[in-house]
Amino acid sequence: MKKSELSVYRNIGISAHIDSGKTTLTERILYYTGMIHKISEVRGGGDGAKMDHMELEKERGITITSAAVTVHWKHNLIQIIDTPGHVDFTVEVERSLRVLDGAILVLCGTSGVQSQSITVDRQMRRYNVPCLAFINKLDRAGADAMKVTGQLREKLSHNAVPMQMQMGYEDEFKGVIDLITMKAYFFDGNNGEHIREEEIPAEYRAKAEEHRAVMYDAYSMFSDEMTELLLDEQPVPDALLRQTIREAVMARKVTPVFMGSAFKNKGVQLLLDGISEYLPSPLDRQYQAIDNNISAPEATTGHPAAEQIIEIFPDPALPLIAMAFKITEETYGQLTYTRIYQGTMNKGDNFYNPRMQKRQRIGRLVRMFSNDRVEIDTAYAGDIIAMIGVDCASGDTYCDEKLNVTLESMHVPDPVIELAVRPEKQEDSVRISKALNRFMKEDPTFKVSVDEESNETIMRGMGELHLEIYVQRMQREYKANVVVGKPKVNYREAPTIAAEFDYKHKKQTGGSGQYGHVVGSVAPLKEADKDNRFLFNNNVVGGSIPKEYIPGCEKGFREAIDKGPLGGFQVIGVEVNLDEGTFHPVDSSEMAFKIASRQAFKQAFLNTKPVILEPIMRVEVETPTEFQGPVQGELSSRRGFLTGSDMRDDFTIIHCEVPLAEMFGYSTDLRSMTQGKATFSMEFALYRPVPNSIQEELIKKHREEQEKGRK
Repeated sequence: MKKSELSVYRNIGISAHIDSGKTTLTERILYYTGMIHKISEVRGGGDGAKMDHMELEKERGITITSAAVTVHWKHNLIQIIDTPGHVDFTVEVERSLRVLDGAILVLCGTSGVQSQSITVDRQMRRYNVPCLAFINKLDRAGADAMKVTGQLREKLSHNAVPMQMQMGYEDEFKGVIDLITMKAYFFDGNNGEHIREEEIPAEYRAKAEEHRAVMYDAYSMFSDEMTELLLDEQPVPDALLRQTIREAVMARKVTPVFMGSAFKNKGVQLLLDGISEYLPSPLDRQYQAIDNNISAPEATTGHPAAEQIIEIFPDPALPLIAMAFKITEETYGQLTYTRIYQGTMNKGDNFYNPRMQKRQRIGRLVRMFSNDRVEIDTAYAGDIIAMIGVDCASGDTYCDEKLNVTLESMHVPDPVIELAVRPEKQEDSVRISKALNRFMKEDPTFKVSVDEESNETIMRGMGELHLEIYVQRMQREYKANVVVGKPKVNYREAPTIAAEFDYKHKKQTGGSGQYGHVVGSVAPLKEADKDNRFLFNNNVVGGSIPKEYIPGCEKGFREAIDKGPLGGFQVIGVEVNLDEGTFHPVDSSEMAFKIASRQAFKQAFLNTKPVILEPIMRVEVETPTEFQGPVQGELSSRRGFLTGSDMRDDFTIIHCEVPLAEMFGYSTDLRSMTQGKATFSMEFALYRPVPNSIQEELIKKHREEQEKGRK
């Protein structure tokens, strides 16, 4: 493949708040690009949307896993990933954005910017992904594209510029006016496949001129040539305007806004034109990798040193660099979605996996079309394909053996909720174990452990729905009957003041003994380091603790923070300073210093006036205004802190922060309180200290469990 051919590639994701119509939009794109010949809806009738291929997705009418598909539009090859909107499946969005070059932010014309739109936008910023906005559902009551564009500016701080203007409101929505060509577009035929281009109807002419002037003004900020032409009152060539828009979008300085209604088959083809014209190809993006051959300076921040970062290029002739970003288990073995950043991958080739430090053979390659696939022999830089039967983990890098590089992995949020599960019958245990191992491999936010005291299997995840889906998948896909315990909150412990430690571990039991002595302090992390959760500073000088024992000390401290001494919860926001110590020439060992460090931490931590922290959720409730009082009262009774509210027609949107511990069973209560008319969404916001009475209760419960364990 020639490098120039890469310019026609567009790797994009479609993401948004739940129920904004992402999957419906993707379904229309498949239809207009000739990939499917019959439109299926997400809910009701037919077989369900093509992109929602899991049984649970079809039943619930939501997207759970991101699906990939490749389509052709005019001269472009567009590789699309449709991502979930539920915050519980946020890692699906995270891993998709990690490997994409551009994105479509879909917003509902009625609801506008919602809580998950804010989360998705934050993820796009994290990976510096340029995006276009598509305001959907303009046929709905109360839908107004210009109002939503205003929310994009105010709530998400986007420099949002409408590229179009809607004709007609709500059920009178007829089509859109393109502000560049100054033509009106109508979408005829049963499925809007016939685009009719006409002069702008007289009643919209003045308004369209007004919007066009605003658009020119906005884009002239990014082009001196455009500014000069506008000042001289000269016409701006379309080619110059489109080039300016493209450059501004790629620099993430502007978000062009497109409009339509995917369900009513209006505006989707013009969005496809916008994707082709304004979103970047792999050649327009900068990619970096970490060179593992360059050793990092001694540091515990976890961030690579500047000299380790190397630039990589989407050139098929260079050595291969690819990333496995999503894994699913299939009948024929593991299916690994892979983005190729540099070089060429051939079926049957062997490539190096730096994490596993070994070569692996690539058996089969396929190009994905939701859950259908087409076998291919070769994939090039810029491609998103899937490997079959390669044993690897999500986030693994594959590279040519001459290289030893790693692509920086994605951000994985910590689980906030846990659930105990056990087999109903003994024969179910093997099936449960298989299912849990598979789910952990597929989903980095899903964690499984065995509680040493109760011997229960504990599942941890991002929310009630997240874990509920996995329990249902175990029952359906593995025919495993499970007994589920009550959901538990993942509390954390943290120090509030600094405390010193001076601990000597000394053991003499015939033969060589054990000796380790550590002196230092435990302190709360400074604000600038809060992201690290744990920081270890080795301040030992003069060899009072030999260098070879320092890793043992760090291991001991890291093990100690897994189960805090206060309530048995993980410790976060802590900085450990190891200042000095003593050693014995015969009895000292890495193990002795590890034990000394573990005990020293426990000793010091209880003197730091520690607090138990609880996860606080950002909750958004949309309720008919008549129920606003009871809904707010209910949230307050759940220790909720109201942060604001918006009015939208006869609906009120209530924003608040509520402890996760108080949110169990909320959906049932909300439904019964509002006659089933209210909806809510929630996502993790931050950790905050629990009230003293709850802290004492949690400590007491932990002590009782320890006592029970001893008996």
